[in-house]
Amino acid sequence: MNLKPNFFDKSKEDSFRFPYDEEGVHKKLAFKLSSLLPSTNQPIVFVCIGTDRSTGDSLGPLVGSILEEKRLSHFHVYGTLEEPIHAVNLVEKLNGIKQDHHNPFIFGIDACLGRLKSVGVITIGEGPLKPGAGVNKELLPVGDAHITGIVNVSGFMEFLVLQNTRLNLVMKMAKTISNSIEECERLFLLKDEVRRNTYKNIHTL
Repeated sequence: MNLKPNFFDKSKEDSFRFPYDEEGVHKKLAFKLSSLLPSTNQPIVFVCIGTDRSTGDSLGPLVGSILEEKRLSHFHVYGTLEEPIHAVNLVEKLNGIKQDHHNPFIFGIDACLGRLKSVGVITIGEGPLKPGAGVNKELLPVGDAHITGIVNVSGFMEFLVLQNTRLNLVMKMAKTISNSIEECERLFLLKDEVRRNTYKNIHTL
């Protein structure tokens, strides 16, 4: 769980913010995600952080579980409702991911607390997120880029706020984020196919 004002290292201007229910938002999110993908052949990994023991903090595992059902072909997903990644196992899971994938490009996904007017906003940007900042925990920064969903209001008794966050909102935000990642993979594969066809055409001239 992140805290919006200082959950990642760069300034707010470096991030893009989209209301989860805006028309066509998953395609806008997908284009932004696509623009952050590395130009190298690094494995693309999505690390979905959170726990199913707290409604507000379940955004990450919900995204992971939905993506698992979508069976993405090229993006790798860690952190689901069945096997969540949280404060207790975060370091162990990240070490395992880096053993399984050589030099991965990691998107960190987590829930976030922020201002009342920003509840329901999905944020995408460069740089890591800081899990635990929303509940005053110091955990290892995660990701080369981040996706967060502002699920409730910060400023007072954050732990209880998370426990009393509406599952309906969190579920809708998780579906939007998952759909955008699925669309991002489609764009990624399309670009790769164009690149390969262009290379083949050049070398058959």
